[in-house]
Amino acid sequence: MIDYKKKVVDAIIDRRATIAIVGMGYVGLPLVLRYVEQGFNVIGFDVDEAKTEALTRGESYIKHIDGTRIKEACRSGKFSATVDFSRIPEADSILICVPTPLTRHREPDLTYVVNTIESMVPYLRVGQLLSLESTTYPGTTDELIRPKLEACGFAIGKDFFLVYSPEREDPGNPTYSVSTIPKVVGGDTPGCVEVGRALYGAIIERVVVVSSTRAAEMTKLLENIYRAVNIGLVNELKVVADKMGFDIWEVIDAAATKPFGYTPFYPGPGLGGHCIPIDPFYLTWKAREYGLNTRFIELAGEVNTAIPDWVVAKITEALNLRHKSVNGANVLILGLAYKKNVDDMRESPAIKLMQLLQTKGALLTYSDPYIPRFPTTRNYSFDLASVELTEDRLRGSDCVVLVTDHSDFDYKYIVDHAQLIVDTRGVYRNNEPNVVTA
Repeated sequence: MIDYKKKVVDAIIDRRATIAIVGMGYVGLPLVLRYVEQGFNVIGFDVDEAKTEALTRGESYIKHIDGTRIKEACRSGKFSATVDFSRIPEADSILICVPTPLTRHREPDLTYVVNTIESMVPYLRVGQLLSLESTTYPGTTDELIRPKLEACGFAIGKDFFLVYSPEREDPGNPTYSVSTIPKVVGGDTPGCVEVGRALYGAIIERVVVVSSTRAAEMTKLLENIYRAVNIGLVNELKVVADKMGFDIWEVIDAAATKPFGYTPFYPGPGLGGHCIPIDPFYLTWKAREYGLNTRFIELAGEVNTAIPDWVVAKITEALNLRHKSVNGANVLILGLAYKKNVDDMRESPAIKLMQLLQTKGALLTYSDPYIPRFPTTRNYSFDLASVELTEDRLRGSDCVVLVTDHSDFDYKYIVDHAQLIVDTRGVYRNNEPNVVTA
């Protein structure tokens, strides 16, 4: 009898294993490069042929990922990118890194995960490991994926292995990389856990094993709910501080000097990114199946969702004090990305702000060195391209709204030439007369 567990683990240890990664985005592509650089053969799958063609040419379409690393991966002969799922049998381990957004009704949308599994099922074989990395609700792996695999005749933990290992990628963070961020792995059988530990232990310094796929799924949600709730708290306190007439950033900095029992969180124009605005609602949806209401999580969501409206109210008030109306005002948005120094616009509060301002009749322009042209999204479309921050452009804008505090912006130059700045990131702290904090 073949010991498939030993066979897969030995292939990983000896670097003979071929790794398939589905989803060549902010999570999948860094994993590709790390596995290749550690000596593995890697196949990158994506349904977007433009991405696979760019990777084949050795080009990066993600600003913080150096194209040189992709060229080197291609030249090594250990990496290929494809849209052809018939190559799945070549892989010993398969990692799924596809989006898990929300529907319009704020319910989990697992379309990408389901479509990926269905595309692979005809080509799966015994002796493979499948790892889901996409953020989702507890129970997805064993309720949705495992039955599809067992329907193919696989014995999970014996001749096929299934784990859940949530992504922890932080785009643009220079301090942490794929190799240094601890990796949580959960499997429902000892064999699955052993193979999953080997897969990730080959490229990551520390692997943290939990008791089940559900525990691993919940770990990811806890991490992001923790951030969402604390950001909601500090955003609410920002509104209180503004009404009471003191600087919330000064208060946060002072509180952060306490060496225990406090972690600083900072307010902003709203929540952004693919994780924090979305992931908490995966748990609230699943909790309803058990007759539970996650009131704390939903309240934080309400606070964070309302912040763009509050920012627009501050913009309106600031223009009114200068005898101007939002209707017809030239408003320049600084930064479209959801956070500084990345080119990721997913769920960016800048988009919601632009929609609200446009509805009120504002004439919009934007500047973002990471996003040269406003892309078409599922819900929004602006026919705009990034503008250069010239003296004339700044003086000609009735209001400059600082939404994303990219390091590339020359903030002194901006404040020296802008008529009015509404700062949502606490960049200007010197009581400049033309700056309003929001």
